Amino acid sequence: MTNVNNSLINHLETNVFPRYFNTSRWFAGKARSQKDFRVQHTLTFGEFLILIVEVSYHDGPSELYQLPFTEVSLDMDIPEKGVLEKTETSQWIDAIYDVQFRKELFANIFNATTLSSASDPSSFLASIKGKGLSDSDTPENIESHVLPVDSSNSAMLFGGKYFLKLYRKLFDQTNPEVEMVSFLTQHSDFKNIPAYAGSLTWQRTGQPDITLGMMQQAIRADKDNWMLTGDFLNDFMYGVPNGMFGIKEWVFEQVTLLGKRTGEMHLGLFAPGADDAFAPEVFDDTYRAFLLHRLTDLLDRRYALLIDNYQKLDEPTQRLAWIFMEARELIDDFAKEMLTRPLDSLRIRIHGDYHLGQVLTQDGDFIIIDFEGEPEATIAERKIKHSPFKDVAGMIRSYHYAVSAKLFESHETRDISSEKLQIVSDRWYKLMRETYFEAYLEAFGWPHPLFNSQHEINFLLLFFLLEKAVYELGYEISYRPSWVKIPLRGIVEVIREIEKLKEPSVRISRLANPS
Repeated sequence: MTNVNNSLINHLETNVFPRYFNTSRWFAGKARSQKDFRVQHTLTFGEFLILIVEVSYHDGPSELYQLPFTEVSLDMDIPEKGVLEKTETSQWIDAIYDVQFRKELFANIFNATTLSSASDPSSFLASIKGKGLSDSDTPENIESHVLPVDSSNSAMLFGGKYFLKLYRKLFDQTNPEVEMVSFLTQHSDFKNIPAYAGSLTWQRTGQPDITLGMMQQAIRADKDNWMLTGDFLNDFMYGVPNGMFGIKEWVFEQVTLLGKRTGEMHLGLFAPGADDAFAPEVFDDTYRAFLLHRLTDLLDRRYALLIDNYQKLDEPTQRLAWIFMEARELIDDFAKEMLTRPLDSLRIRIHGDYHLGQVLTQDGDFIIIDFEGEPEATIAERKIKHSPFKDVAGMIRSYHYAVSAKLFESHETRDISSEKLQIVSDRWYKLMRETYFEAYLEAFGWPHPLFNSQHEINFLLLFFLLEKAVYELGYEISYRPSWVKIPLRGIVEVIREIEKLKEPSVRISRLANPS
């Protein structure tokens, strides 16, 4: 099937898409008031079509989605979630559930094929082959299937060796994940990612390329690092009720290795000779103002949330919240230093959403995944170059979450006072933080252009730890009130570090005792 008539398109837009999209896990607009669905582009892909569907809403901007589309016989076994509509003689389906479509996908990437559009000579579907795709894995006999994962994208596995992510919601530029994985695979020595095997891109003359899908080498991971850290903490936790504080040497070895791999990832992204998309940049006035505005806006919204929800918090959490609210002037003064403090360190493209769940364990080593960036940020924002300490802060905060969740939520520690648990969790977290951070810096050697001095390291790490914890606070207040103390504890820790940089007469104890 290479064409659909206007009558079918109208039927799909009016009668099929509203139902089908709203029952699909990958559709992000379910909670919005939808206005209409329109097929904006019909892209020919061999014997199949890729429909570019614009969903408009009664409020806010419209969104673009891709829907591979084909017609198959009624006797073809298609999962219910892949069937758009059945007629008396056939069924219209999401083409990813057709093995021939998947073969077409793989063959085009393997052969780096570019397909022109019969209806639009300025439009092309360009398949790119990456270093991660072996020349020996020819497309003729490769097996494939759709992975049974419900997420914002669709996933396919080829020959048990290659993982293809089909992006459903489209953005009017190249996906940052494809840029990042491709760059690390093609232009660096960093091996601890699923190697880039290829991608499918919609190219239009005079307009930004739009990424439709990316293929990587498949990873057969044992577990992610959040689960591994949970295993560490299970061993540790059993000693806590008996007054024992014990951490196995293997734990320090694993945390050290993760710090080293994080540093190596950033070394791979530090490319002074690269094009503009990846070349390092300085902390110019525009970027400094962007950082300050973002943090100030976060602070304003979080303070308002805390005030509205203060009475709902338990007493220990209220004490932490009070410290945070009383320290507003101190925090504002610290944040404003971003505009004036001399900073000769550089900034680069980073992971952007770096935490324990983004690191898989495989054969005693770590594989870093999911380079799409911060979920709530725009695509343009995800491509902004930052200090790599933004990633480091994300991982450090993740360790804090891991120990706090384990100790405060576990059956084994229910009879231990919250004060004692806080002391124990702080001690464990600080040991992990120091171990991870020291290994991270050692991966670079000293000095390094990304980190000009120890003073700049201290300031930048504190800034991004504060930003991350303040960001987390909004989610916990809205969705997990019992966990509000975790980001608040992180904020208070940063406040104490800021205090150390100020006059000795200013003491955090004054803030903790407002009376």
